[in-house]
Amino acid sequence: MASSYAVLERRVQNVLEASPSRIPLILGTCGTGKTSLLLRLREQYASGTVQHIDVERCATTPERFLDAVIGSSPFPVNSHNLSPTSPQEAFKTLATFLDTARTSDGKPCTFLLDEILELRTFESFPGLRHVLRELLEILNESANHFVLTTRYVQRAHRLLKDGPSQLEVMHIPSLSTSDVSEILSPILGESKELTGNELNDIASNVHALTNGHAGYVRVLGEGMTKIDPHSPDPISTLTALLASEGTLSAACRLSYERRLQRARGYGALKAILDILGQNEGLTLTQISNQLHRTPGSTKDYLSWLEDVDLITSHQKCYSFTDPLLRVWVRLHCHTMPPGPDEVVREVQEYAAERIPKEEPAQAPAYSDIAREGQVIPEGNKQWDIIEID
Repeated sequence: MASSYAVLERRVQNVLEASPSRIPLILGTCGTGKTSLLLRLREQYASGTVQHIDVERCATTPERFLDAVIGSSPFPVNSHNLSPTSPQEAFKTLATFLDTARTSDGKPCTFLLDEILELRTFESFPGLRHVLRELLEILNESANHFVLTTRYVQRAHRLLKDGPSQLEVMHIPSLSTSDVSEILSPILGESKELTGNELNDIASNVHALTNGHAGYVRVLGEGMTKIDPHSPDPISTLTALLASEGTLSAACRLSYERRLQRARGYGALKAILDILGQNEGLTLTQISNQLHRTPGSTKDYLSWLEDVDLITSHQKCYSFTDPLLRVWVRLHCHTMPPGPDEVVREVQEYAAERIPKEEPAQAPAYSDIAREGQVIPEGNKQWDIIEID
């Protein structure tokens, strides 16, 4: 486990063990390890004392969500109303269960609620306009222990502005270069014995290309072992994995669609992301002119994109929150999938902006693009990638 994550995990444990305990709310974008952290926490509890609930997977209607939670619970449920007659009654039963459930020997129990903000989908049902606030108030007063996570950082902060005092916000940290080296060492060690300097150089480049995003680091590391196990190359691997069928392309598409589907104004938001894909750091006026909408409506669209953490604003200029997602948008949000030469060009430009170099990057020939999973012998390579200090 990377050291930054180990520190966070210890912090969560300390908060839960304190008296009185608080409720950790862990914030982090897609693929940064929130679920893995909860699953490691679950393993540290005795059987029958903890329940992990992936809210995103099973939050359909309040009635069916109640059935899913109760049906998989290790805690006694005999005293609860298991046949609610309305969505409002189902939610009330769920909240009561989370508040009052006990282990088989009558002790307080622990709930690990993954992607808690997905419960906002219940707010379209009659009588459930303030589901999250009501539930958090109940959890705040409960004798049970809770750990919550969400990928929607801005929404969580707004929700908590006047939220319960027992919530303690914890952000999933971006990986440091040493964290990246710790993750890559066992992955790359399967294919080649690296010297310390070689591993440090690769880790430094991977950190720069991924912005310290844990999910991207793992995918890039695994890709390097498949594409060229004898000479791991982060830039050529990133090129292959961002092609139409690459695993990083799929991860970026998932993050892109998942967030847009939780925002309002789907089509207009995609248009703004396309505009920022071409040129970042644009002002409201510049974006509204290119969008052919009024500044007022454009400001609403921008606020909805910020609401799901797709963009950020700095000194009234807007940019992508995730720089690698911007590369994906530039490549894949067009009428046709990108050709290999386009992928190479975009990745080379992106890498040149993020990695110090002594010589300009030289783009590989069209026929030399490494497809994911294809091994290219060292002697068959016909290009040189950026040389790193």
